[in-house]
Amino acid sequence: MLDRFIEKKGKKLRYGYTTGSCAAAAAKAAVNMLYNNKIINNISIDTPKGWNIDLELCDIQMDKESVSCAVIKDSGDDPDVTNGIKIYAKAKRAEKGIEITGGKGVGTVTRKGLSVSVGNPAINPVPMKMIISEVKKVLPINGGVCVEISIPKGEEIAKKTFNPKLGIVGGISIIGTTGIVEPMSEEALKESLALELSMLKAEGYKKAVFVPGNYGKDFAVKLGLNNKYFIKTSNYIGYMLDKAKETGIEKILWIGHIGKLSKVAGGIFQTHSSYADCRMEIIAAYCALIGCNPKVIRKILNCITTDESIEIIKANKLDDVFNILANKISLRSRVRTYNDIEIEAVVFSNEFGILGKSEKADMLLEEFLNE
Repeated sequence: MLDRFIEKKGKKLRYGYTTGSCAAAAAKAAVNMLYNNKIINNISIDTPKGWNIDLELCDIQMDKESVSCAVIKDSGDDPDVTNGIKIYAKAKRAEKGIEITGGKGVGTVTRKGLSVSVGNPAINPVPMKMIISEVKKVLPINGGVCVEISIPKGEEIAKKTFNPKLGIVGGISIIGTTGIVEPMSEEALKESLALELSMLKAEGYKKAVFVPGNYGKDFAVKLGLNNKYFIKTSNYIGYMLDKAKETGIEKILWIGHIGKLSKVAGGIFQTHSSYADCRMEIIAAYCALIGCNPKVIRKILNCITTDESIEIIKANKLDDVFNILANKISLRSRVRTYNDIEIEAVVFSNEFGILGKSEKADMLLEEFLNE
């Protein structure tokens, strides 16, 4: 367990360590015991973050030909489905060099676009470098070793991750760019979202259906769109638009609930409520633009949910505002990408279905439907 902390929003949160650090530690320990023929209970490794960490070993097994041991993943105060799992390394002598393989529960890469080539175990470059570097520290000069990394519960846990969609089958990835898990890290989530764009581009596609969350995804499915194009953005609207531009995506169709995308119409590109929650102000402003009377505007401003505001808008025959909002979402998104991407928008609600579309949304929607 790491005794290091960070303070975020007044809370003291504990750091953890990555699956990459666990694999590197288990591998180093297994090789150490293999060549020294002596059981050890802890092992120290260096991490790319610059921290040296000491990790406890468990499930040690030794015989004449091999040594196996495990390290329990500790994510600190970061919510992580891999927290508490055991990551194993089994070391066997070899004639020369270091060979790292993936065993049970370590996924295999089956699609292009990842940092690991198709057919190889899903051990990312930084963790692989860590494993090899740490093994070298305990391997005799003329020694050789083959190390198999395995995660018995990996295949089960992988179902709760992005891995299946990314084409990683049979288990989870060994990941981590610093070796350390920063609690409540947004960067890890953003990187995993952006990775889906790279996967899409690697398969030869230059267009995407952006959905902020599960509501958008489910509605896009109802429209008959192919989920191979779906890219989840979560609240990181601006970040994902920037990444789409970097990736070379040429066309984007937004499919989103009005409660989320109405913020984009106001130029808000991080849509979490802790950053901005002015949905009613934006909707009311555009209702005023088309002649809505002040009494109705006040009612909209007093609404708690966008669904409540929709009922007022429809009762007052102000439905045109939804197309205006969709056009603004499209315009704001195009401006964000310097007009390098063709972007259209469809906004909906769960109760009323499609509410509004941007000017050329039907054309782009038809293009996706005809694929």
